[in-house]
Amino acid sequence: MTSPQPAETRTRGRSSQTATLAEIAREAGVSAPTVSKVLNGRADVAPATRARVEDLLRAHGYRRRRAEATRSPLIDLVFHELESAWAMEVIRGVENVARDAGLSVVLSESAGRLTPGRTWADQVAARRPHGVVLVLSGLDESQRALLTSRSIPFVVMDPAGDPGADVPSIGATNWQGGLAATRHLVELGHTRIGAISGPTRMMCSRARIDGYRAALETAGLPADPGLIRTGDFHHETGYRQGLELLRRPDRPTAVFAGNDLQALGLYEAARELGLRVPEDLSVVGFDDLPVARWVGPPLTTVRQPLTEMAEAAVRLVLDLGRDGGSAAATRVELATSLVVRSSTAPPPQ
Repeated sequence: MTSPQPAETRTRGRSSQTATLAEIAREAGVSAPTVSKVLNGRADVAPATRARVEDLLRAHGYRRRRAEATRSPLIDLVFHELESAWAMEVIRGVENVARDAGLSVVLSESAGRLTPGRTWADQVAARRPHGVVLVLSGLDESQRALLTSRSIPFVVMDPAGDPGADVPSIGATNWQGGLAATRHLVELGHTRIGAISGPTRMMCSRARIDGYRAALETAGLPADPGLIRTGDFHHETGYRQGLELLRRPDRPTAVFAGNDLQALGLYEAARELGLRVPEDLSVVGFDDLPVARWVGPPLTTVRQPLTEMAEAAVRLVLDLGRDGGSAAATRVELATSLVVRSSTAPPPQ
C-alpha cells in the first residue's frame, strides 16, 4: 500500500528532526489519512481535529508548495447580507475582474453575522479558490489561520470593524462623505439637520456620522442628539425613523439619511406626512445607487465607488496570490464625492 502523498512540503521549523506525516498523526492522536485530508483541505474532518493537526503542521514548519497550480479557478465572495441593489454593484465589480482573469465567482452569505459560519472556512479550503473577498465581514482567528495555512489570500471590502493591521482591506472615505453631505446642507442655509445613521457596530456608519458632526461643529451648529437616529441601512428603517423625526414639533428641515435606501424610506415618510422634497425637506443619501438618479425628485447623494472598490479588492487578492500571500497588508480607501441633484434646496422661509 502506498502511503498518502502530502500536498505540502516541510521546511525547517521549531523541530530539529524530520517529522513524517505518520509521526504528526501519532502526536495528534489521529490516522495518517486524516492528516492527509487536513493537508488537502478536505471538509470531512472534525473542526477540533483539524485545529489540532493544523497546530502541529505549523509547529513542524509545513508550507504548501506550488499553491498557484493547485488552486481552483474561483473567487469566493462573501456578504454579511445579500438583499439590496448595493450588493449588486459589488457583484458587478467582482465579476468584471474575475471574468477578465478567467475565474468564476462563488457567492455566499453569512446571514447578517459579521463573520461567516463555522463550516465556511472548511468549505473554502476544500475548494481552494484563488482568493476570498469578504464584504462588511471578517474572519475569526481560526478561519484566518486555516486560509493562511492553505495559502488562500483574502481581502476585506468595506470592513465592519477594524480588520487588524495584518489584514488587507479596501474601503472608502466615509468620514469625508458625511462631512461633504452635511456641509452641502449647511451651505444651503439649513441649521436643523437630522441624520439617520447605519448600525453602530459598522465602522463605515460611525465614520459617516462623525463626518456629519464635524461639519456641524465647523459651522458652529450644535449636534442635537434628538435629531440623530440609528438605522440599519434598509428602506424600512429610513421610513420609520423618518416618521419619528418629521413628526417632531421642531422637525429638521434637512436630513442626511446615511445611505440611499434609508433616503428612499425617508421620501416615503415625507409623502405620508404631506411634506414635499425639497420644498419642505432636503434629503441627502450615500452610495449613489442607480435608483438615486430615477426617483422623484432625483436624490442628492454621496457617491461611494462600490464597483471600483470591488474591482480593487479582487485585483488585490489576485496580487496577493501571485506573491504567495506574503505581501505586506494593504489598506486602501477610494475617494467619495458629492453628487448634487434635486432633493436639496434652501430651507423654507
